Amino acid sequence: MRKTSEIVAIEPRLFKVPMSAPFAIAGGASAELETVYVRLRLADGAEGWGEASPFPAFNGETAAKSLAQIRKAGRRWLGKDAGAWRTRLEELEADLPRHGGAARAALGVALLDAWTRRARIPLRSLFGGARDRVVSDVTVTLGTPEEAYAAARKIRALGVKVVKIKVGGTVAEDAERVAEVARAHPRARLTFDANQGYDASKSLALVRRCRARGIVPVLFEQPSGADDLAGLKAFHVRSGIAVAADESLRGRADALRLARTGAAQVLNLKLMKMGVLEAWDCGLIARASGLKVMVGGMVETPLAMGAAAHLAAGLGGVDFVDLDTPLWLSENPTRGAGFGRGGLYDLSRVEAGVGVVPR
Repeated sequence: MRKTSEIVAIEPRLFKVPMSAPFAIAGGASAELETVYVRLRLADGAEGWGEASPFPAFNGETAAKSLAQIRKAGRRWLGKDAGAWRTRLEELEADLPRHGGAARAALGVALLDAWTRRARIPLRSLFGGARDRVVSDVTVTLGTPEEAYAAARKIRALGVKVVKIKVGGTVAEDAERVAEVARAHPRARLTFDANQGYDASKSLALVRRCRARGIVPVLFEQPSGADDLAGLKAFHVRSGIAVAADESLRGRADALRLARTGAAQVLNLKLMKMGVLEAWDCGLIARASGLKVMVGGMVETPLAMGAAAHLAAGLGGVDFVDLDTPLWLSENPTRGAGFGRGGLYDLSRVEAGVGVVPR
């Protein structure tokens, strides 16, 4: 006899969303978001939604690859019990090892969305239910100093108080861009993100130039290469600035290694990078190791960003939240909770699941 929580259908579809402006990092830029939405249905009719939005400039994953992975891995879930959700997520990790993070995220969120909707609890409660609101920064992408100034003025008008600045071009121009952001939004807390575009010496050179102007970031994300843990640690020791590991954090083993070596003080959790279960476990490793936590994302719609906001709120004690990329979309293909004034994700009215569905 069929269980009411049995998975009976998994339906992925490719979806393109035009962007109002390119999102540029040191590894490249994206001018259009190609995403995969996944609908998962249980035998009793409960449904859940997930999203795969890989960022090729970050790790080479594409939406087409994610779609194929979702179809293959999803077939193995049919007929299985969604109630054993951790077992299902572990199966997903076995089916989709490296370079399958976005597909893991889409199927994992769809599963947990369906399960928590069925249980009539918000997704954040599954992650611990520590809070019901989180506040995001907003990013200034790579570009000219003039563009950085204009972007920072818009961020200030949004009431956002933390600005993340993408760096990784030339030290001289990046220093000018940082100065223009500080001029446009003088009370903002600034974080830098090199996305491996610098080595430790260039990151230190940028910090020295900024300090000479009275500008000191509260965090520097990935100031050296992913595998250059010695460089990350040396940067922190010589600059006194906390390092966030992004590309250096690919899973649990990396989280343990970063904690053991002291190479990073903050771990950046991204669902698209490693999927729900591994990101969640990395957050628990960080908390147990005395490291701080950041929850971020790729270029994603409010569905995936909302799921990440639930992770941040549920875990609690998340020091940095970077869930702003829906601002780069020219239209919102979803309805439900999302990025609000001041960068606020208010999840207090979400009664079940993620609280976001495609239109």
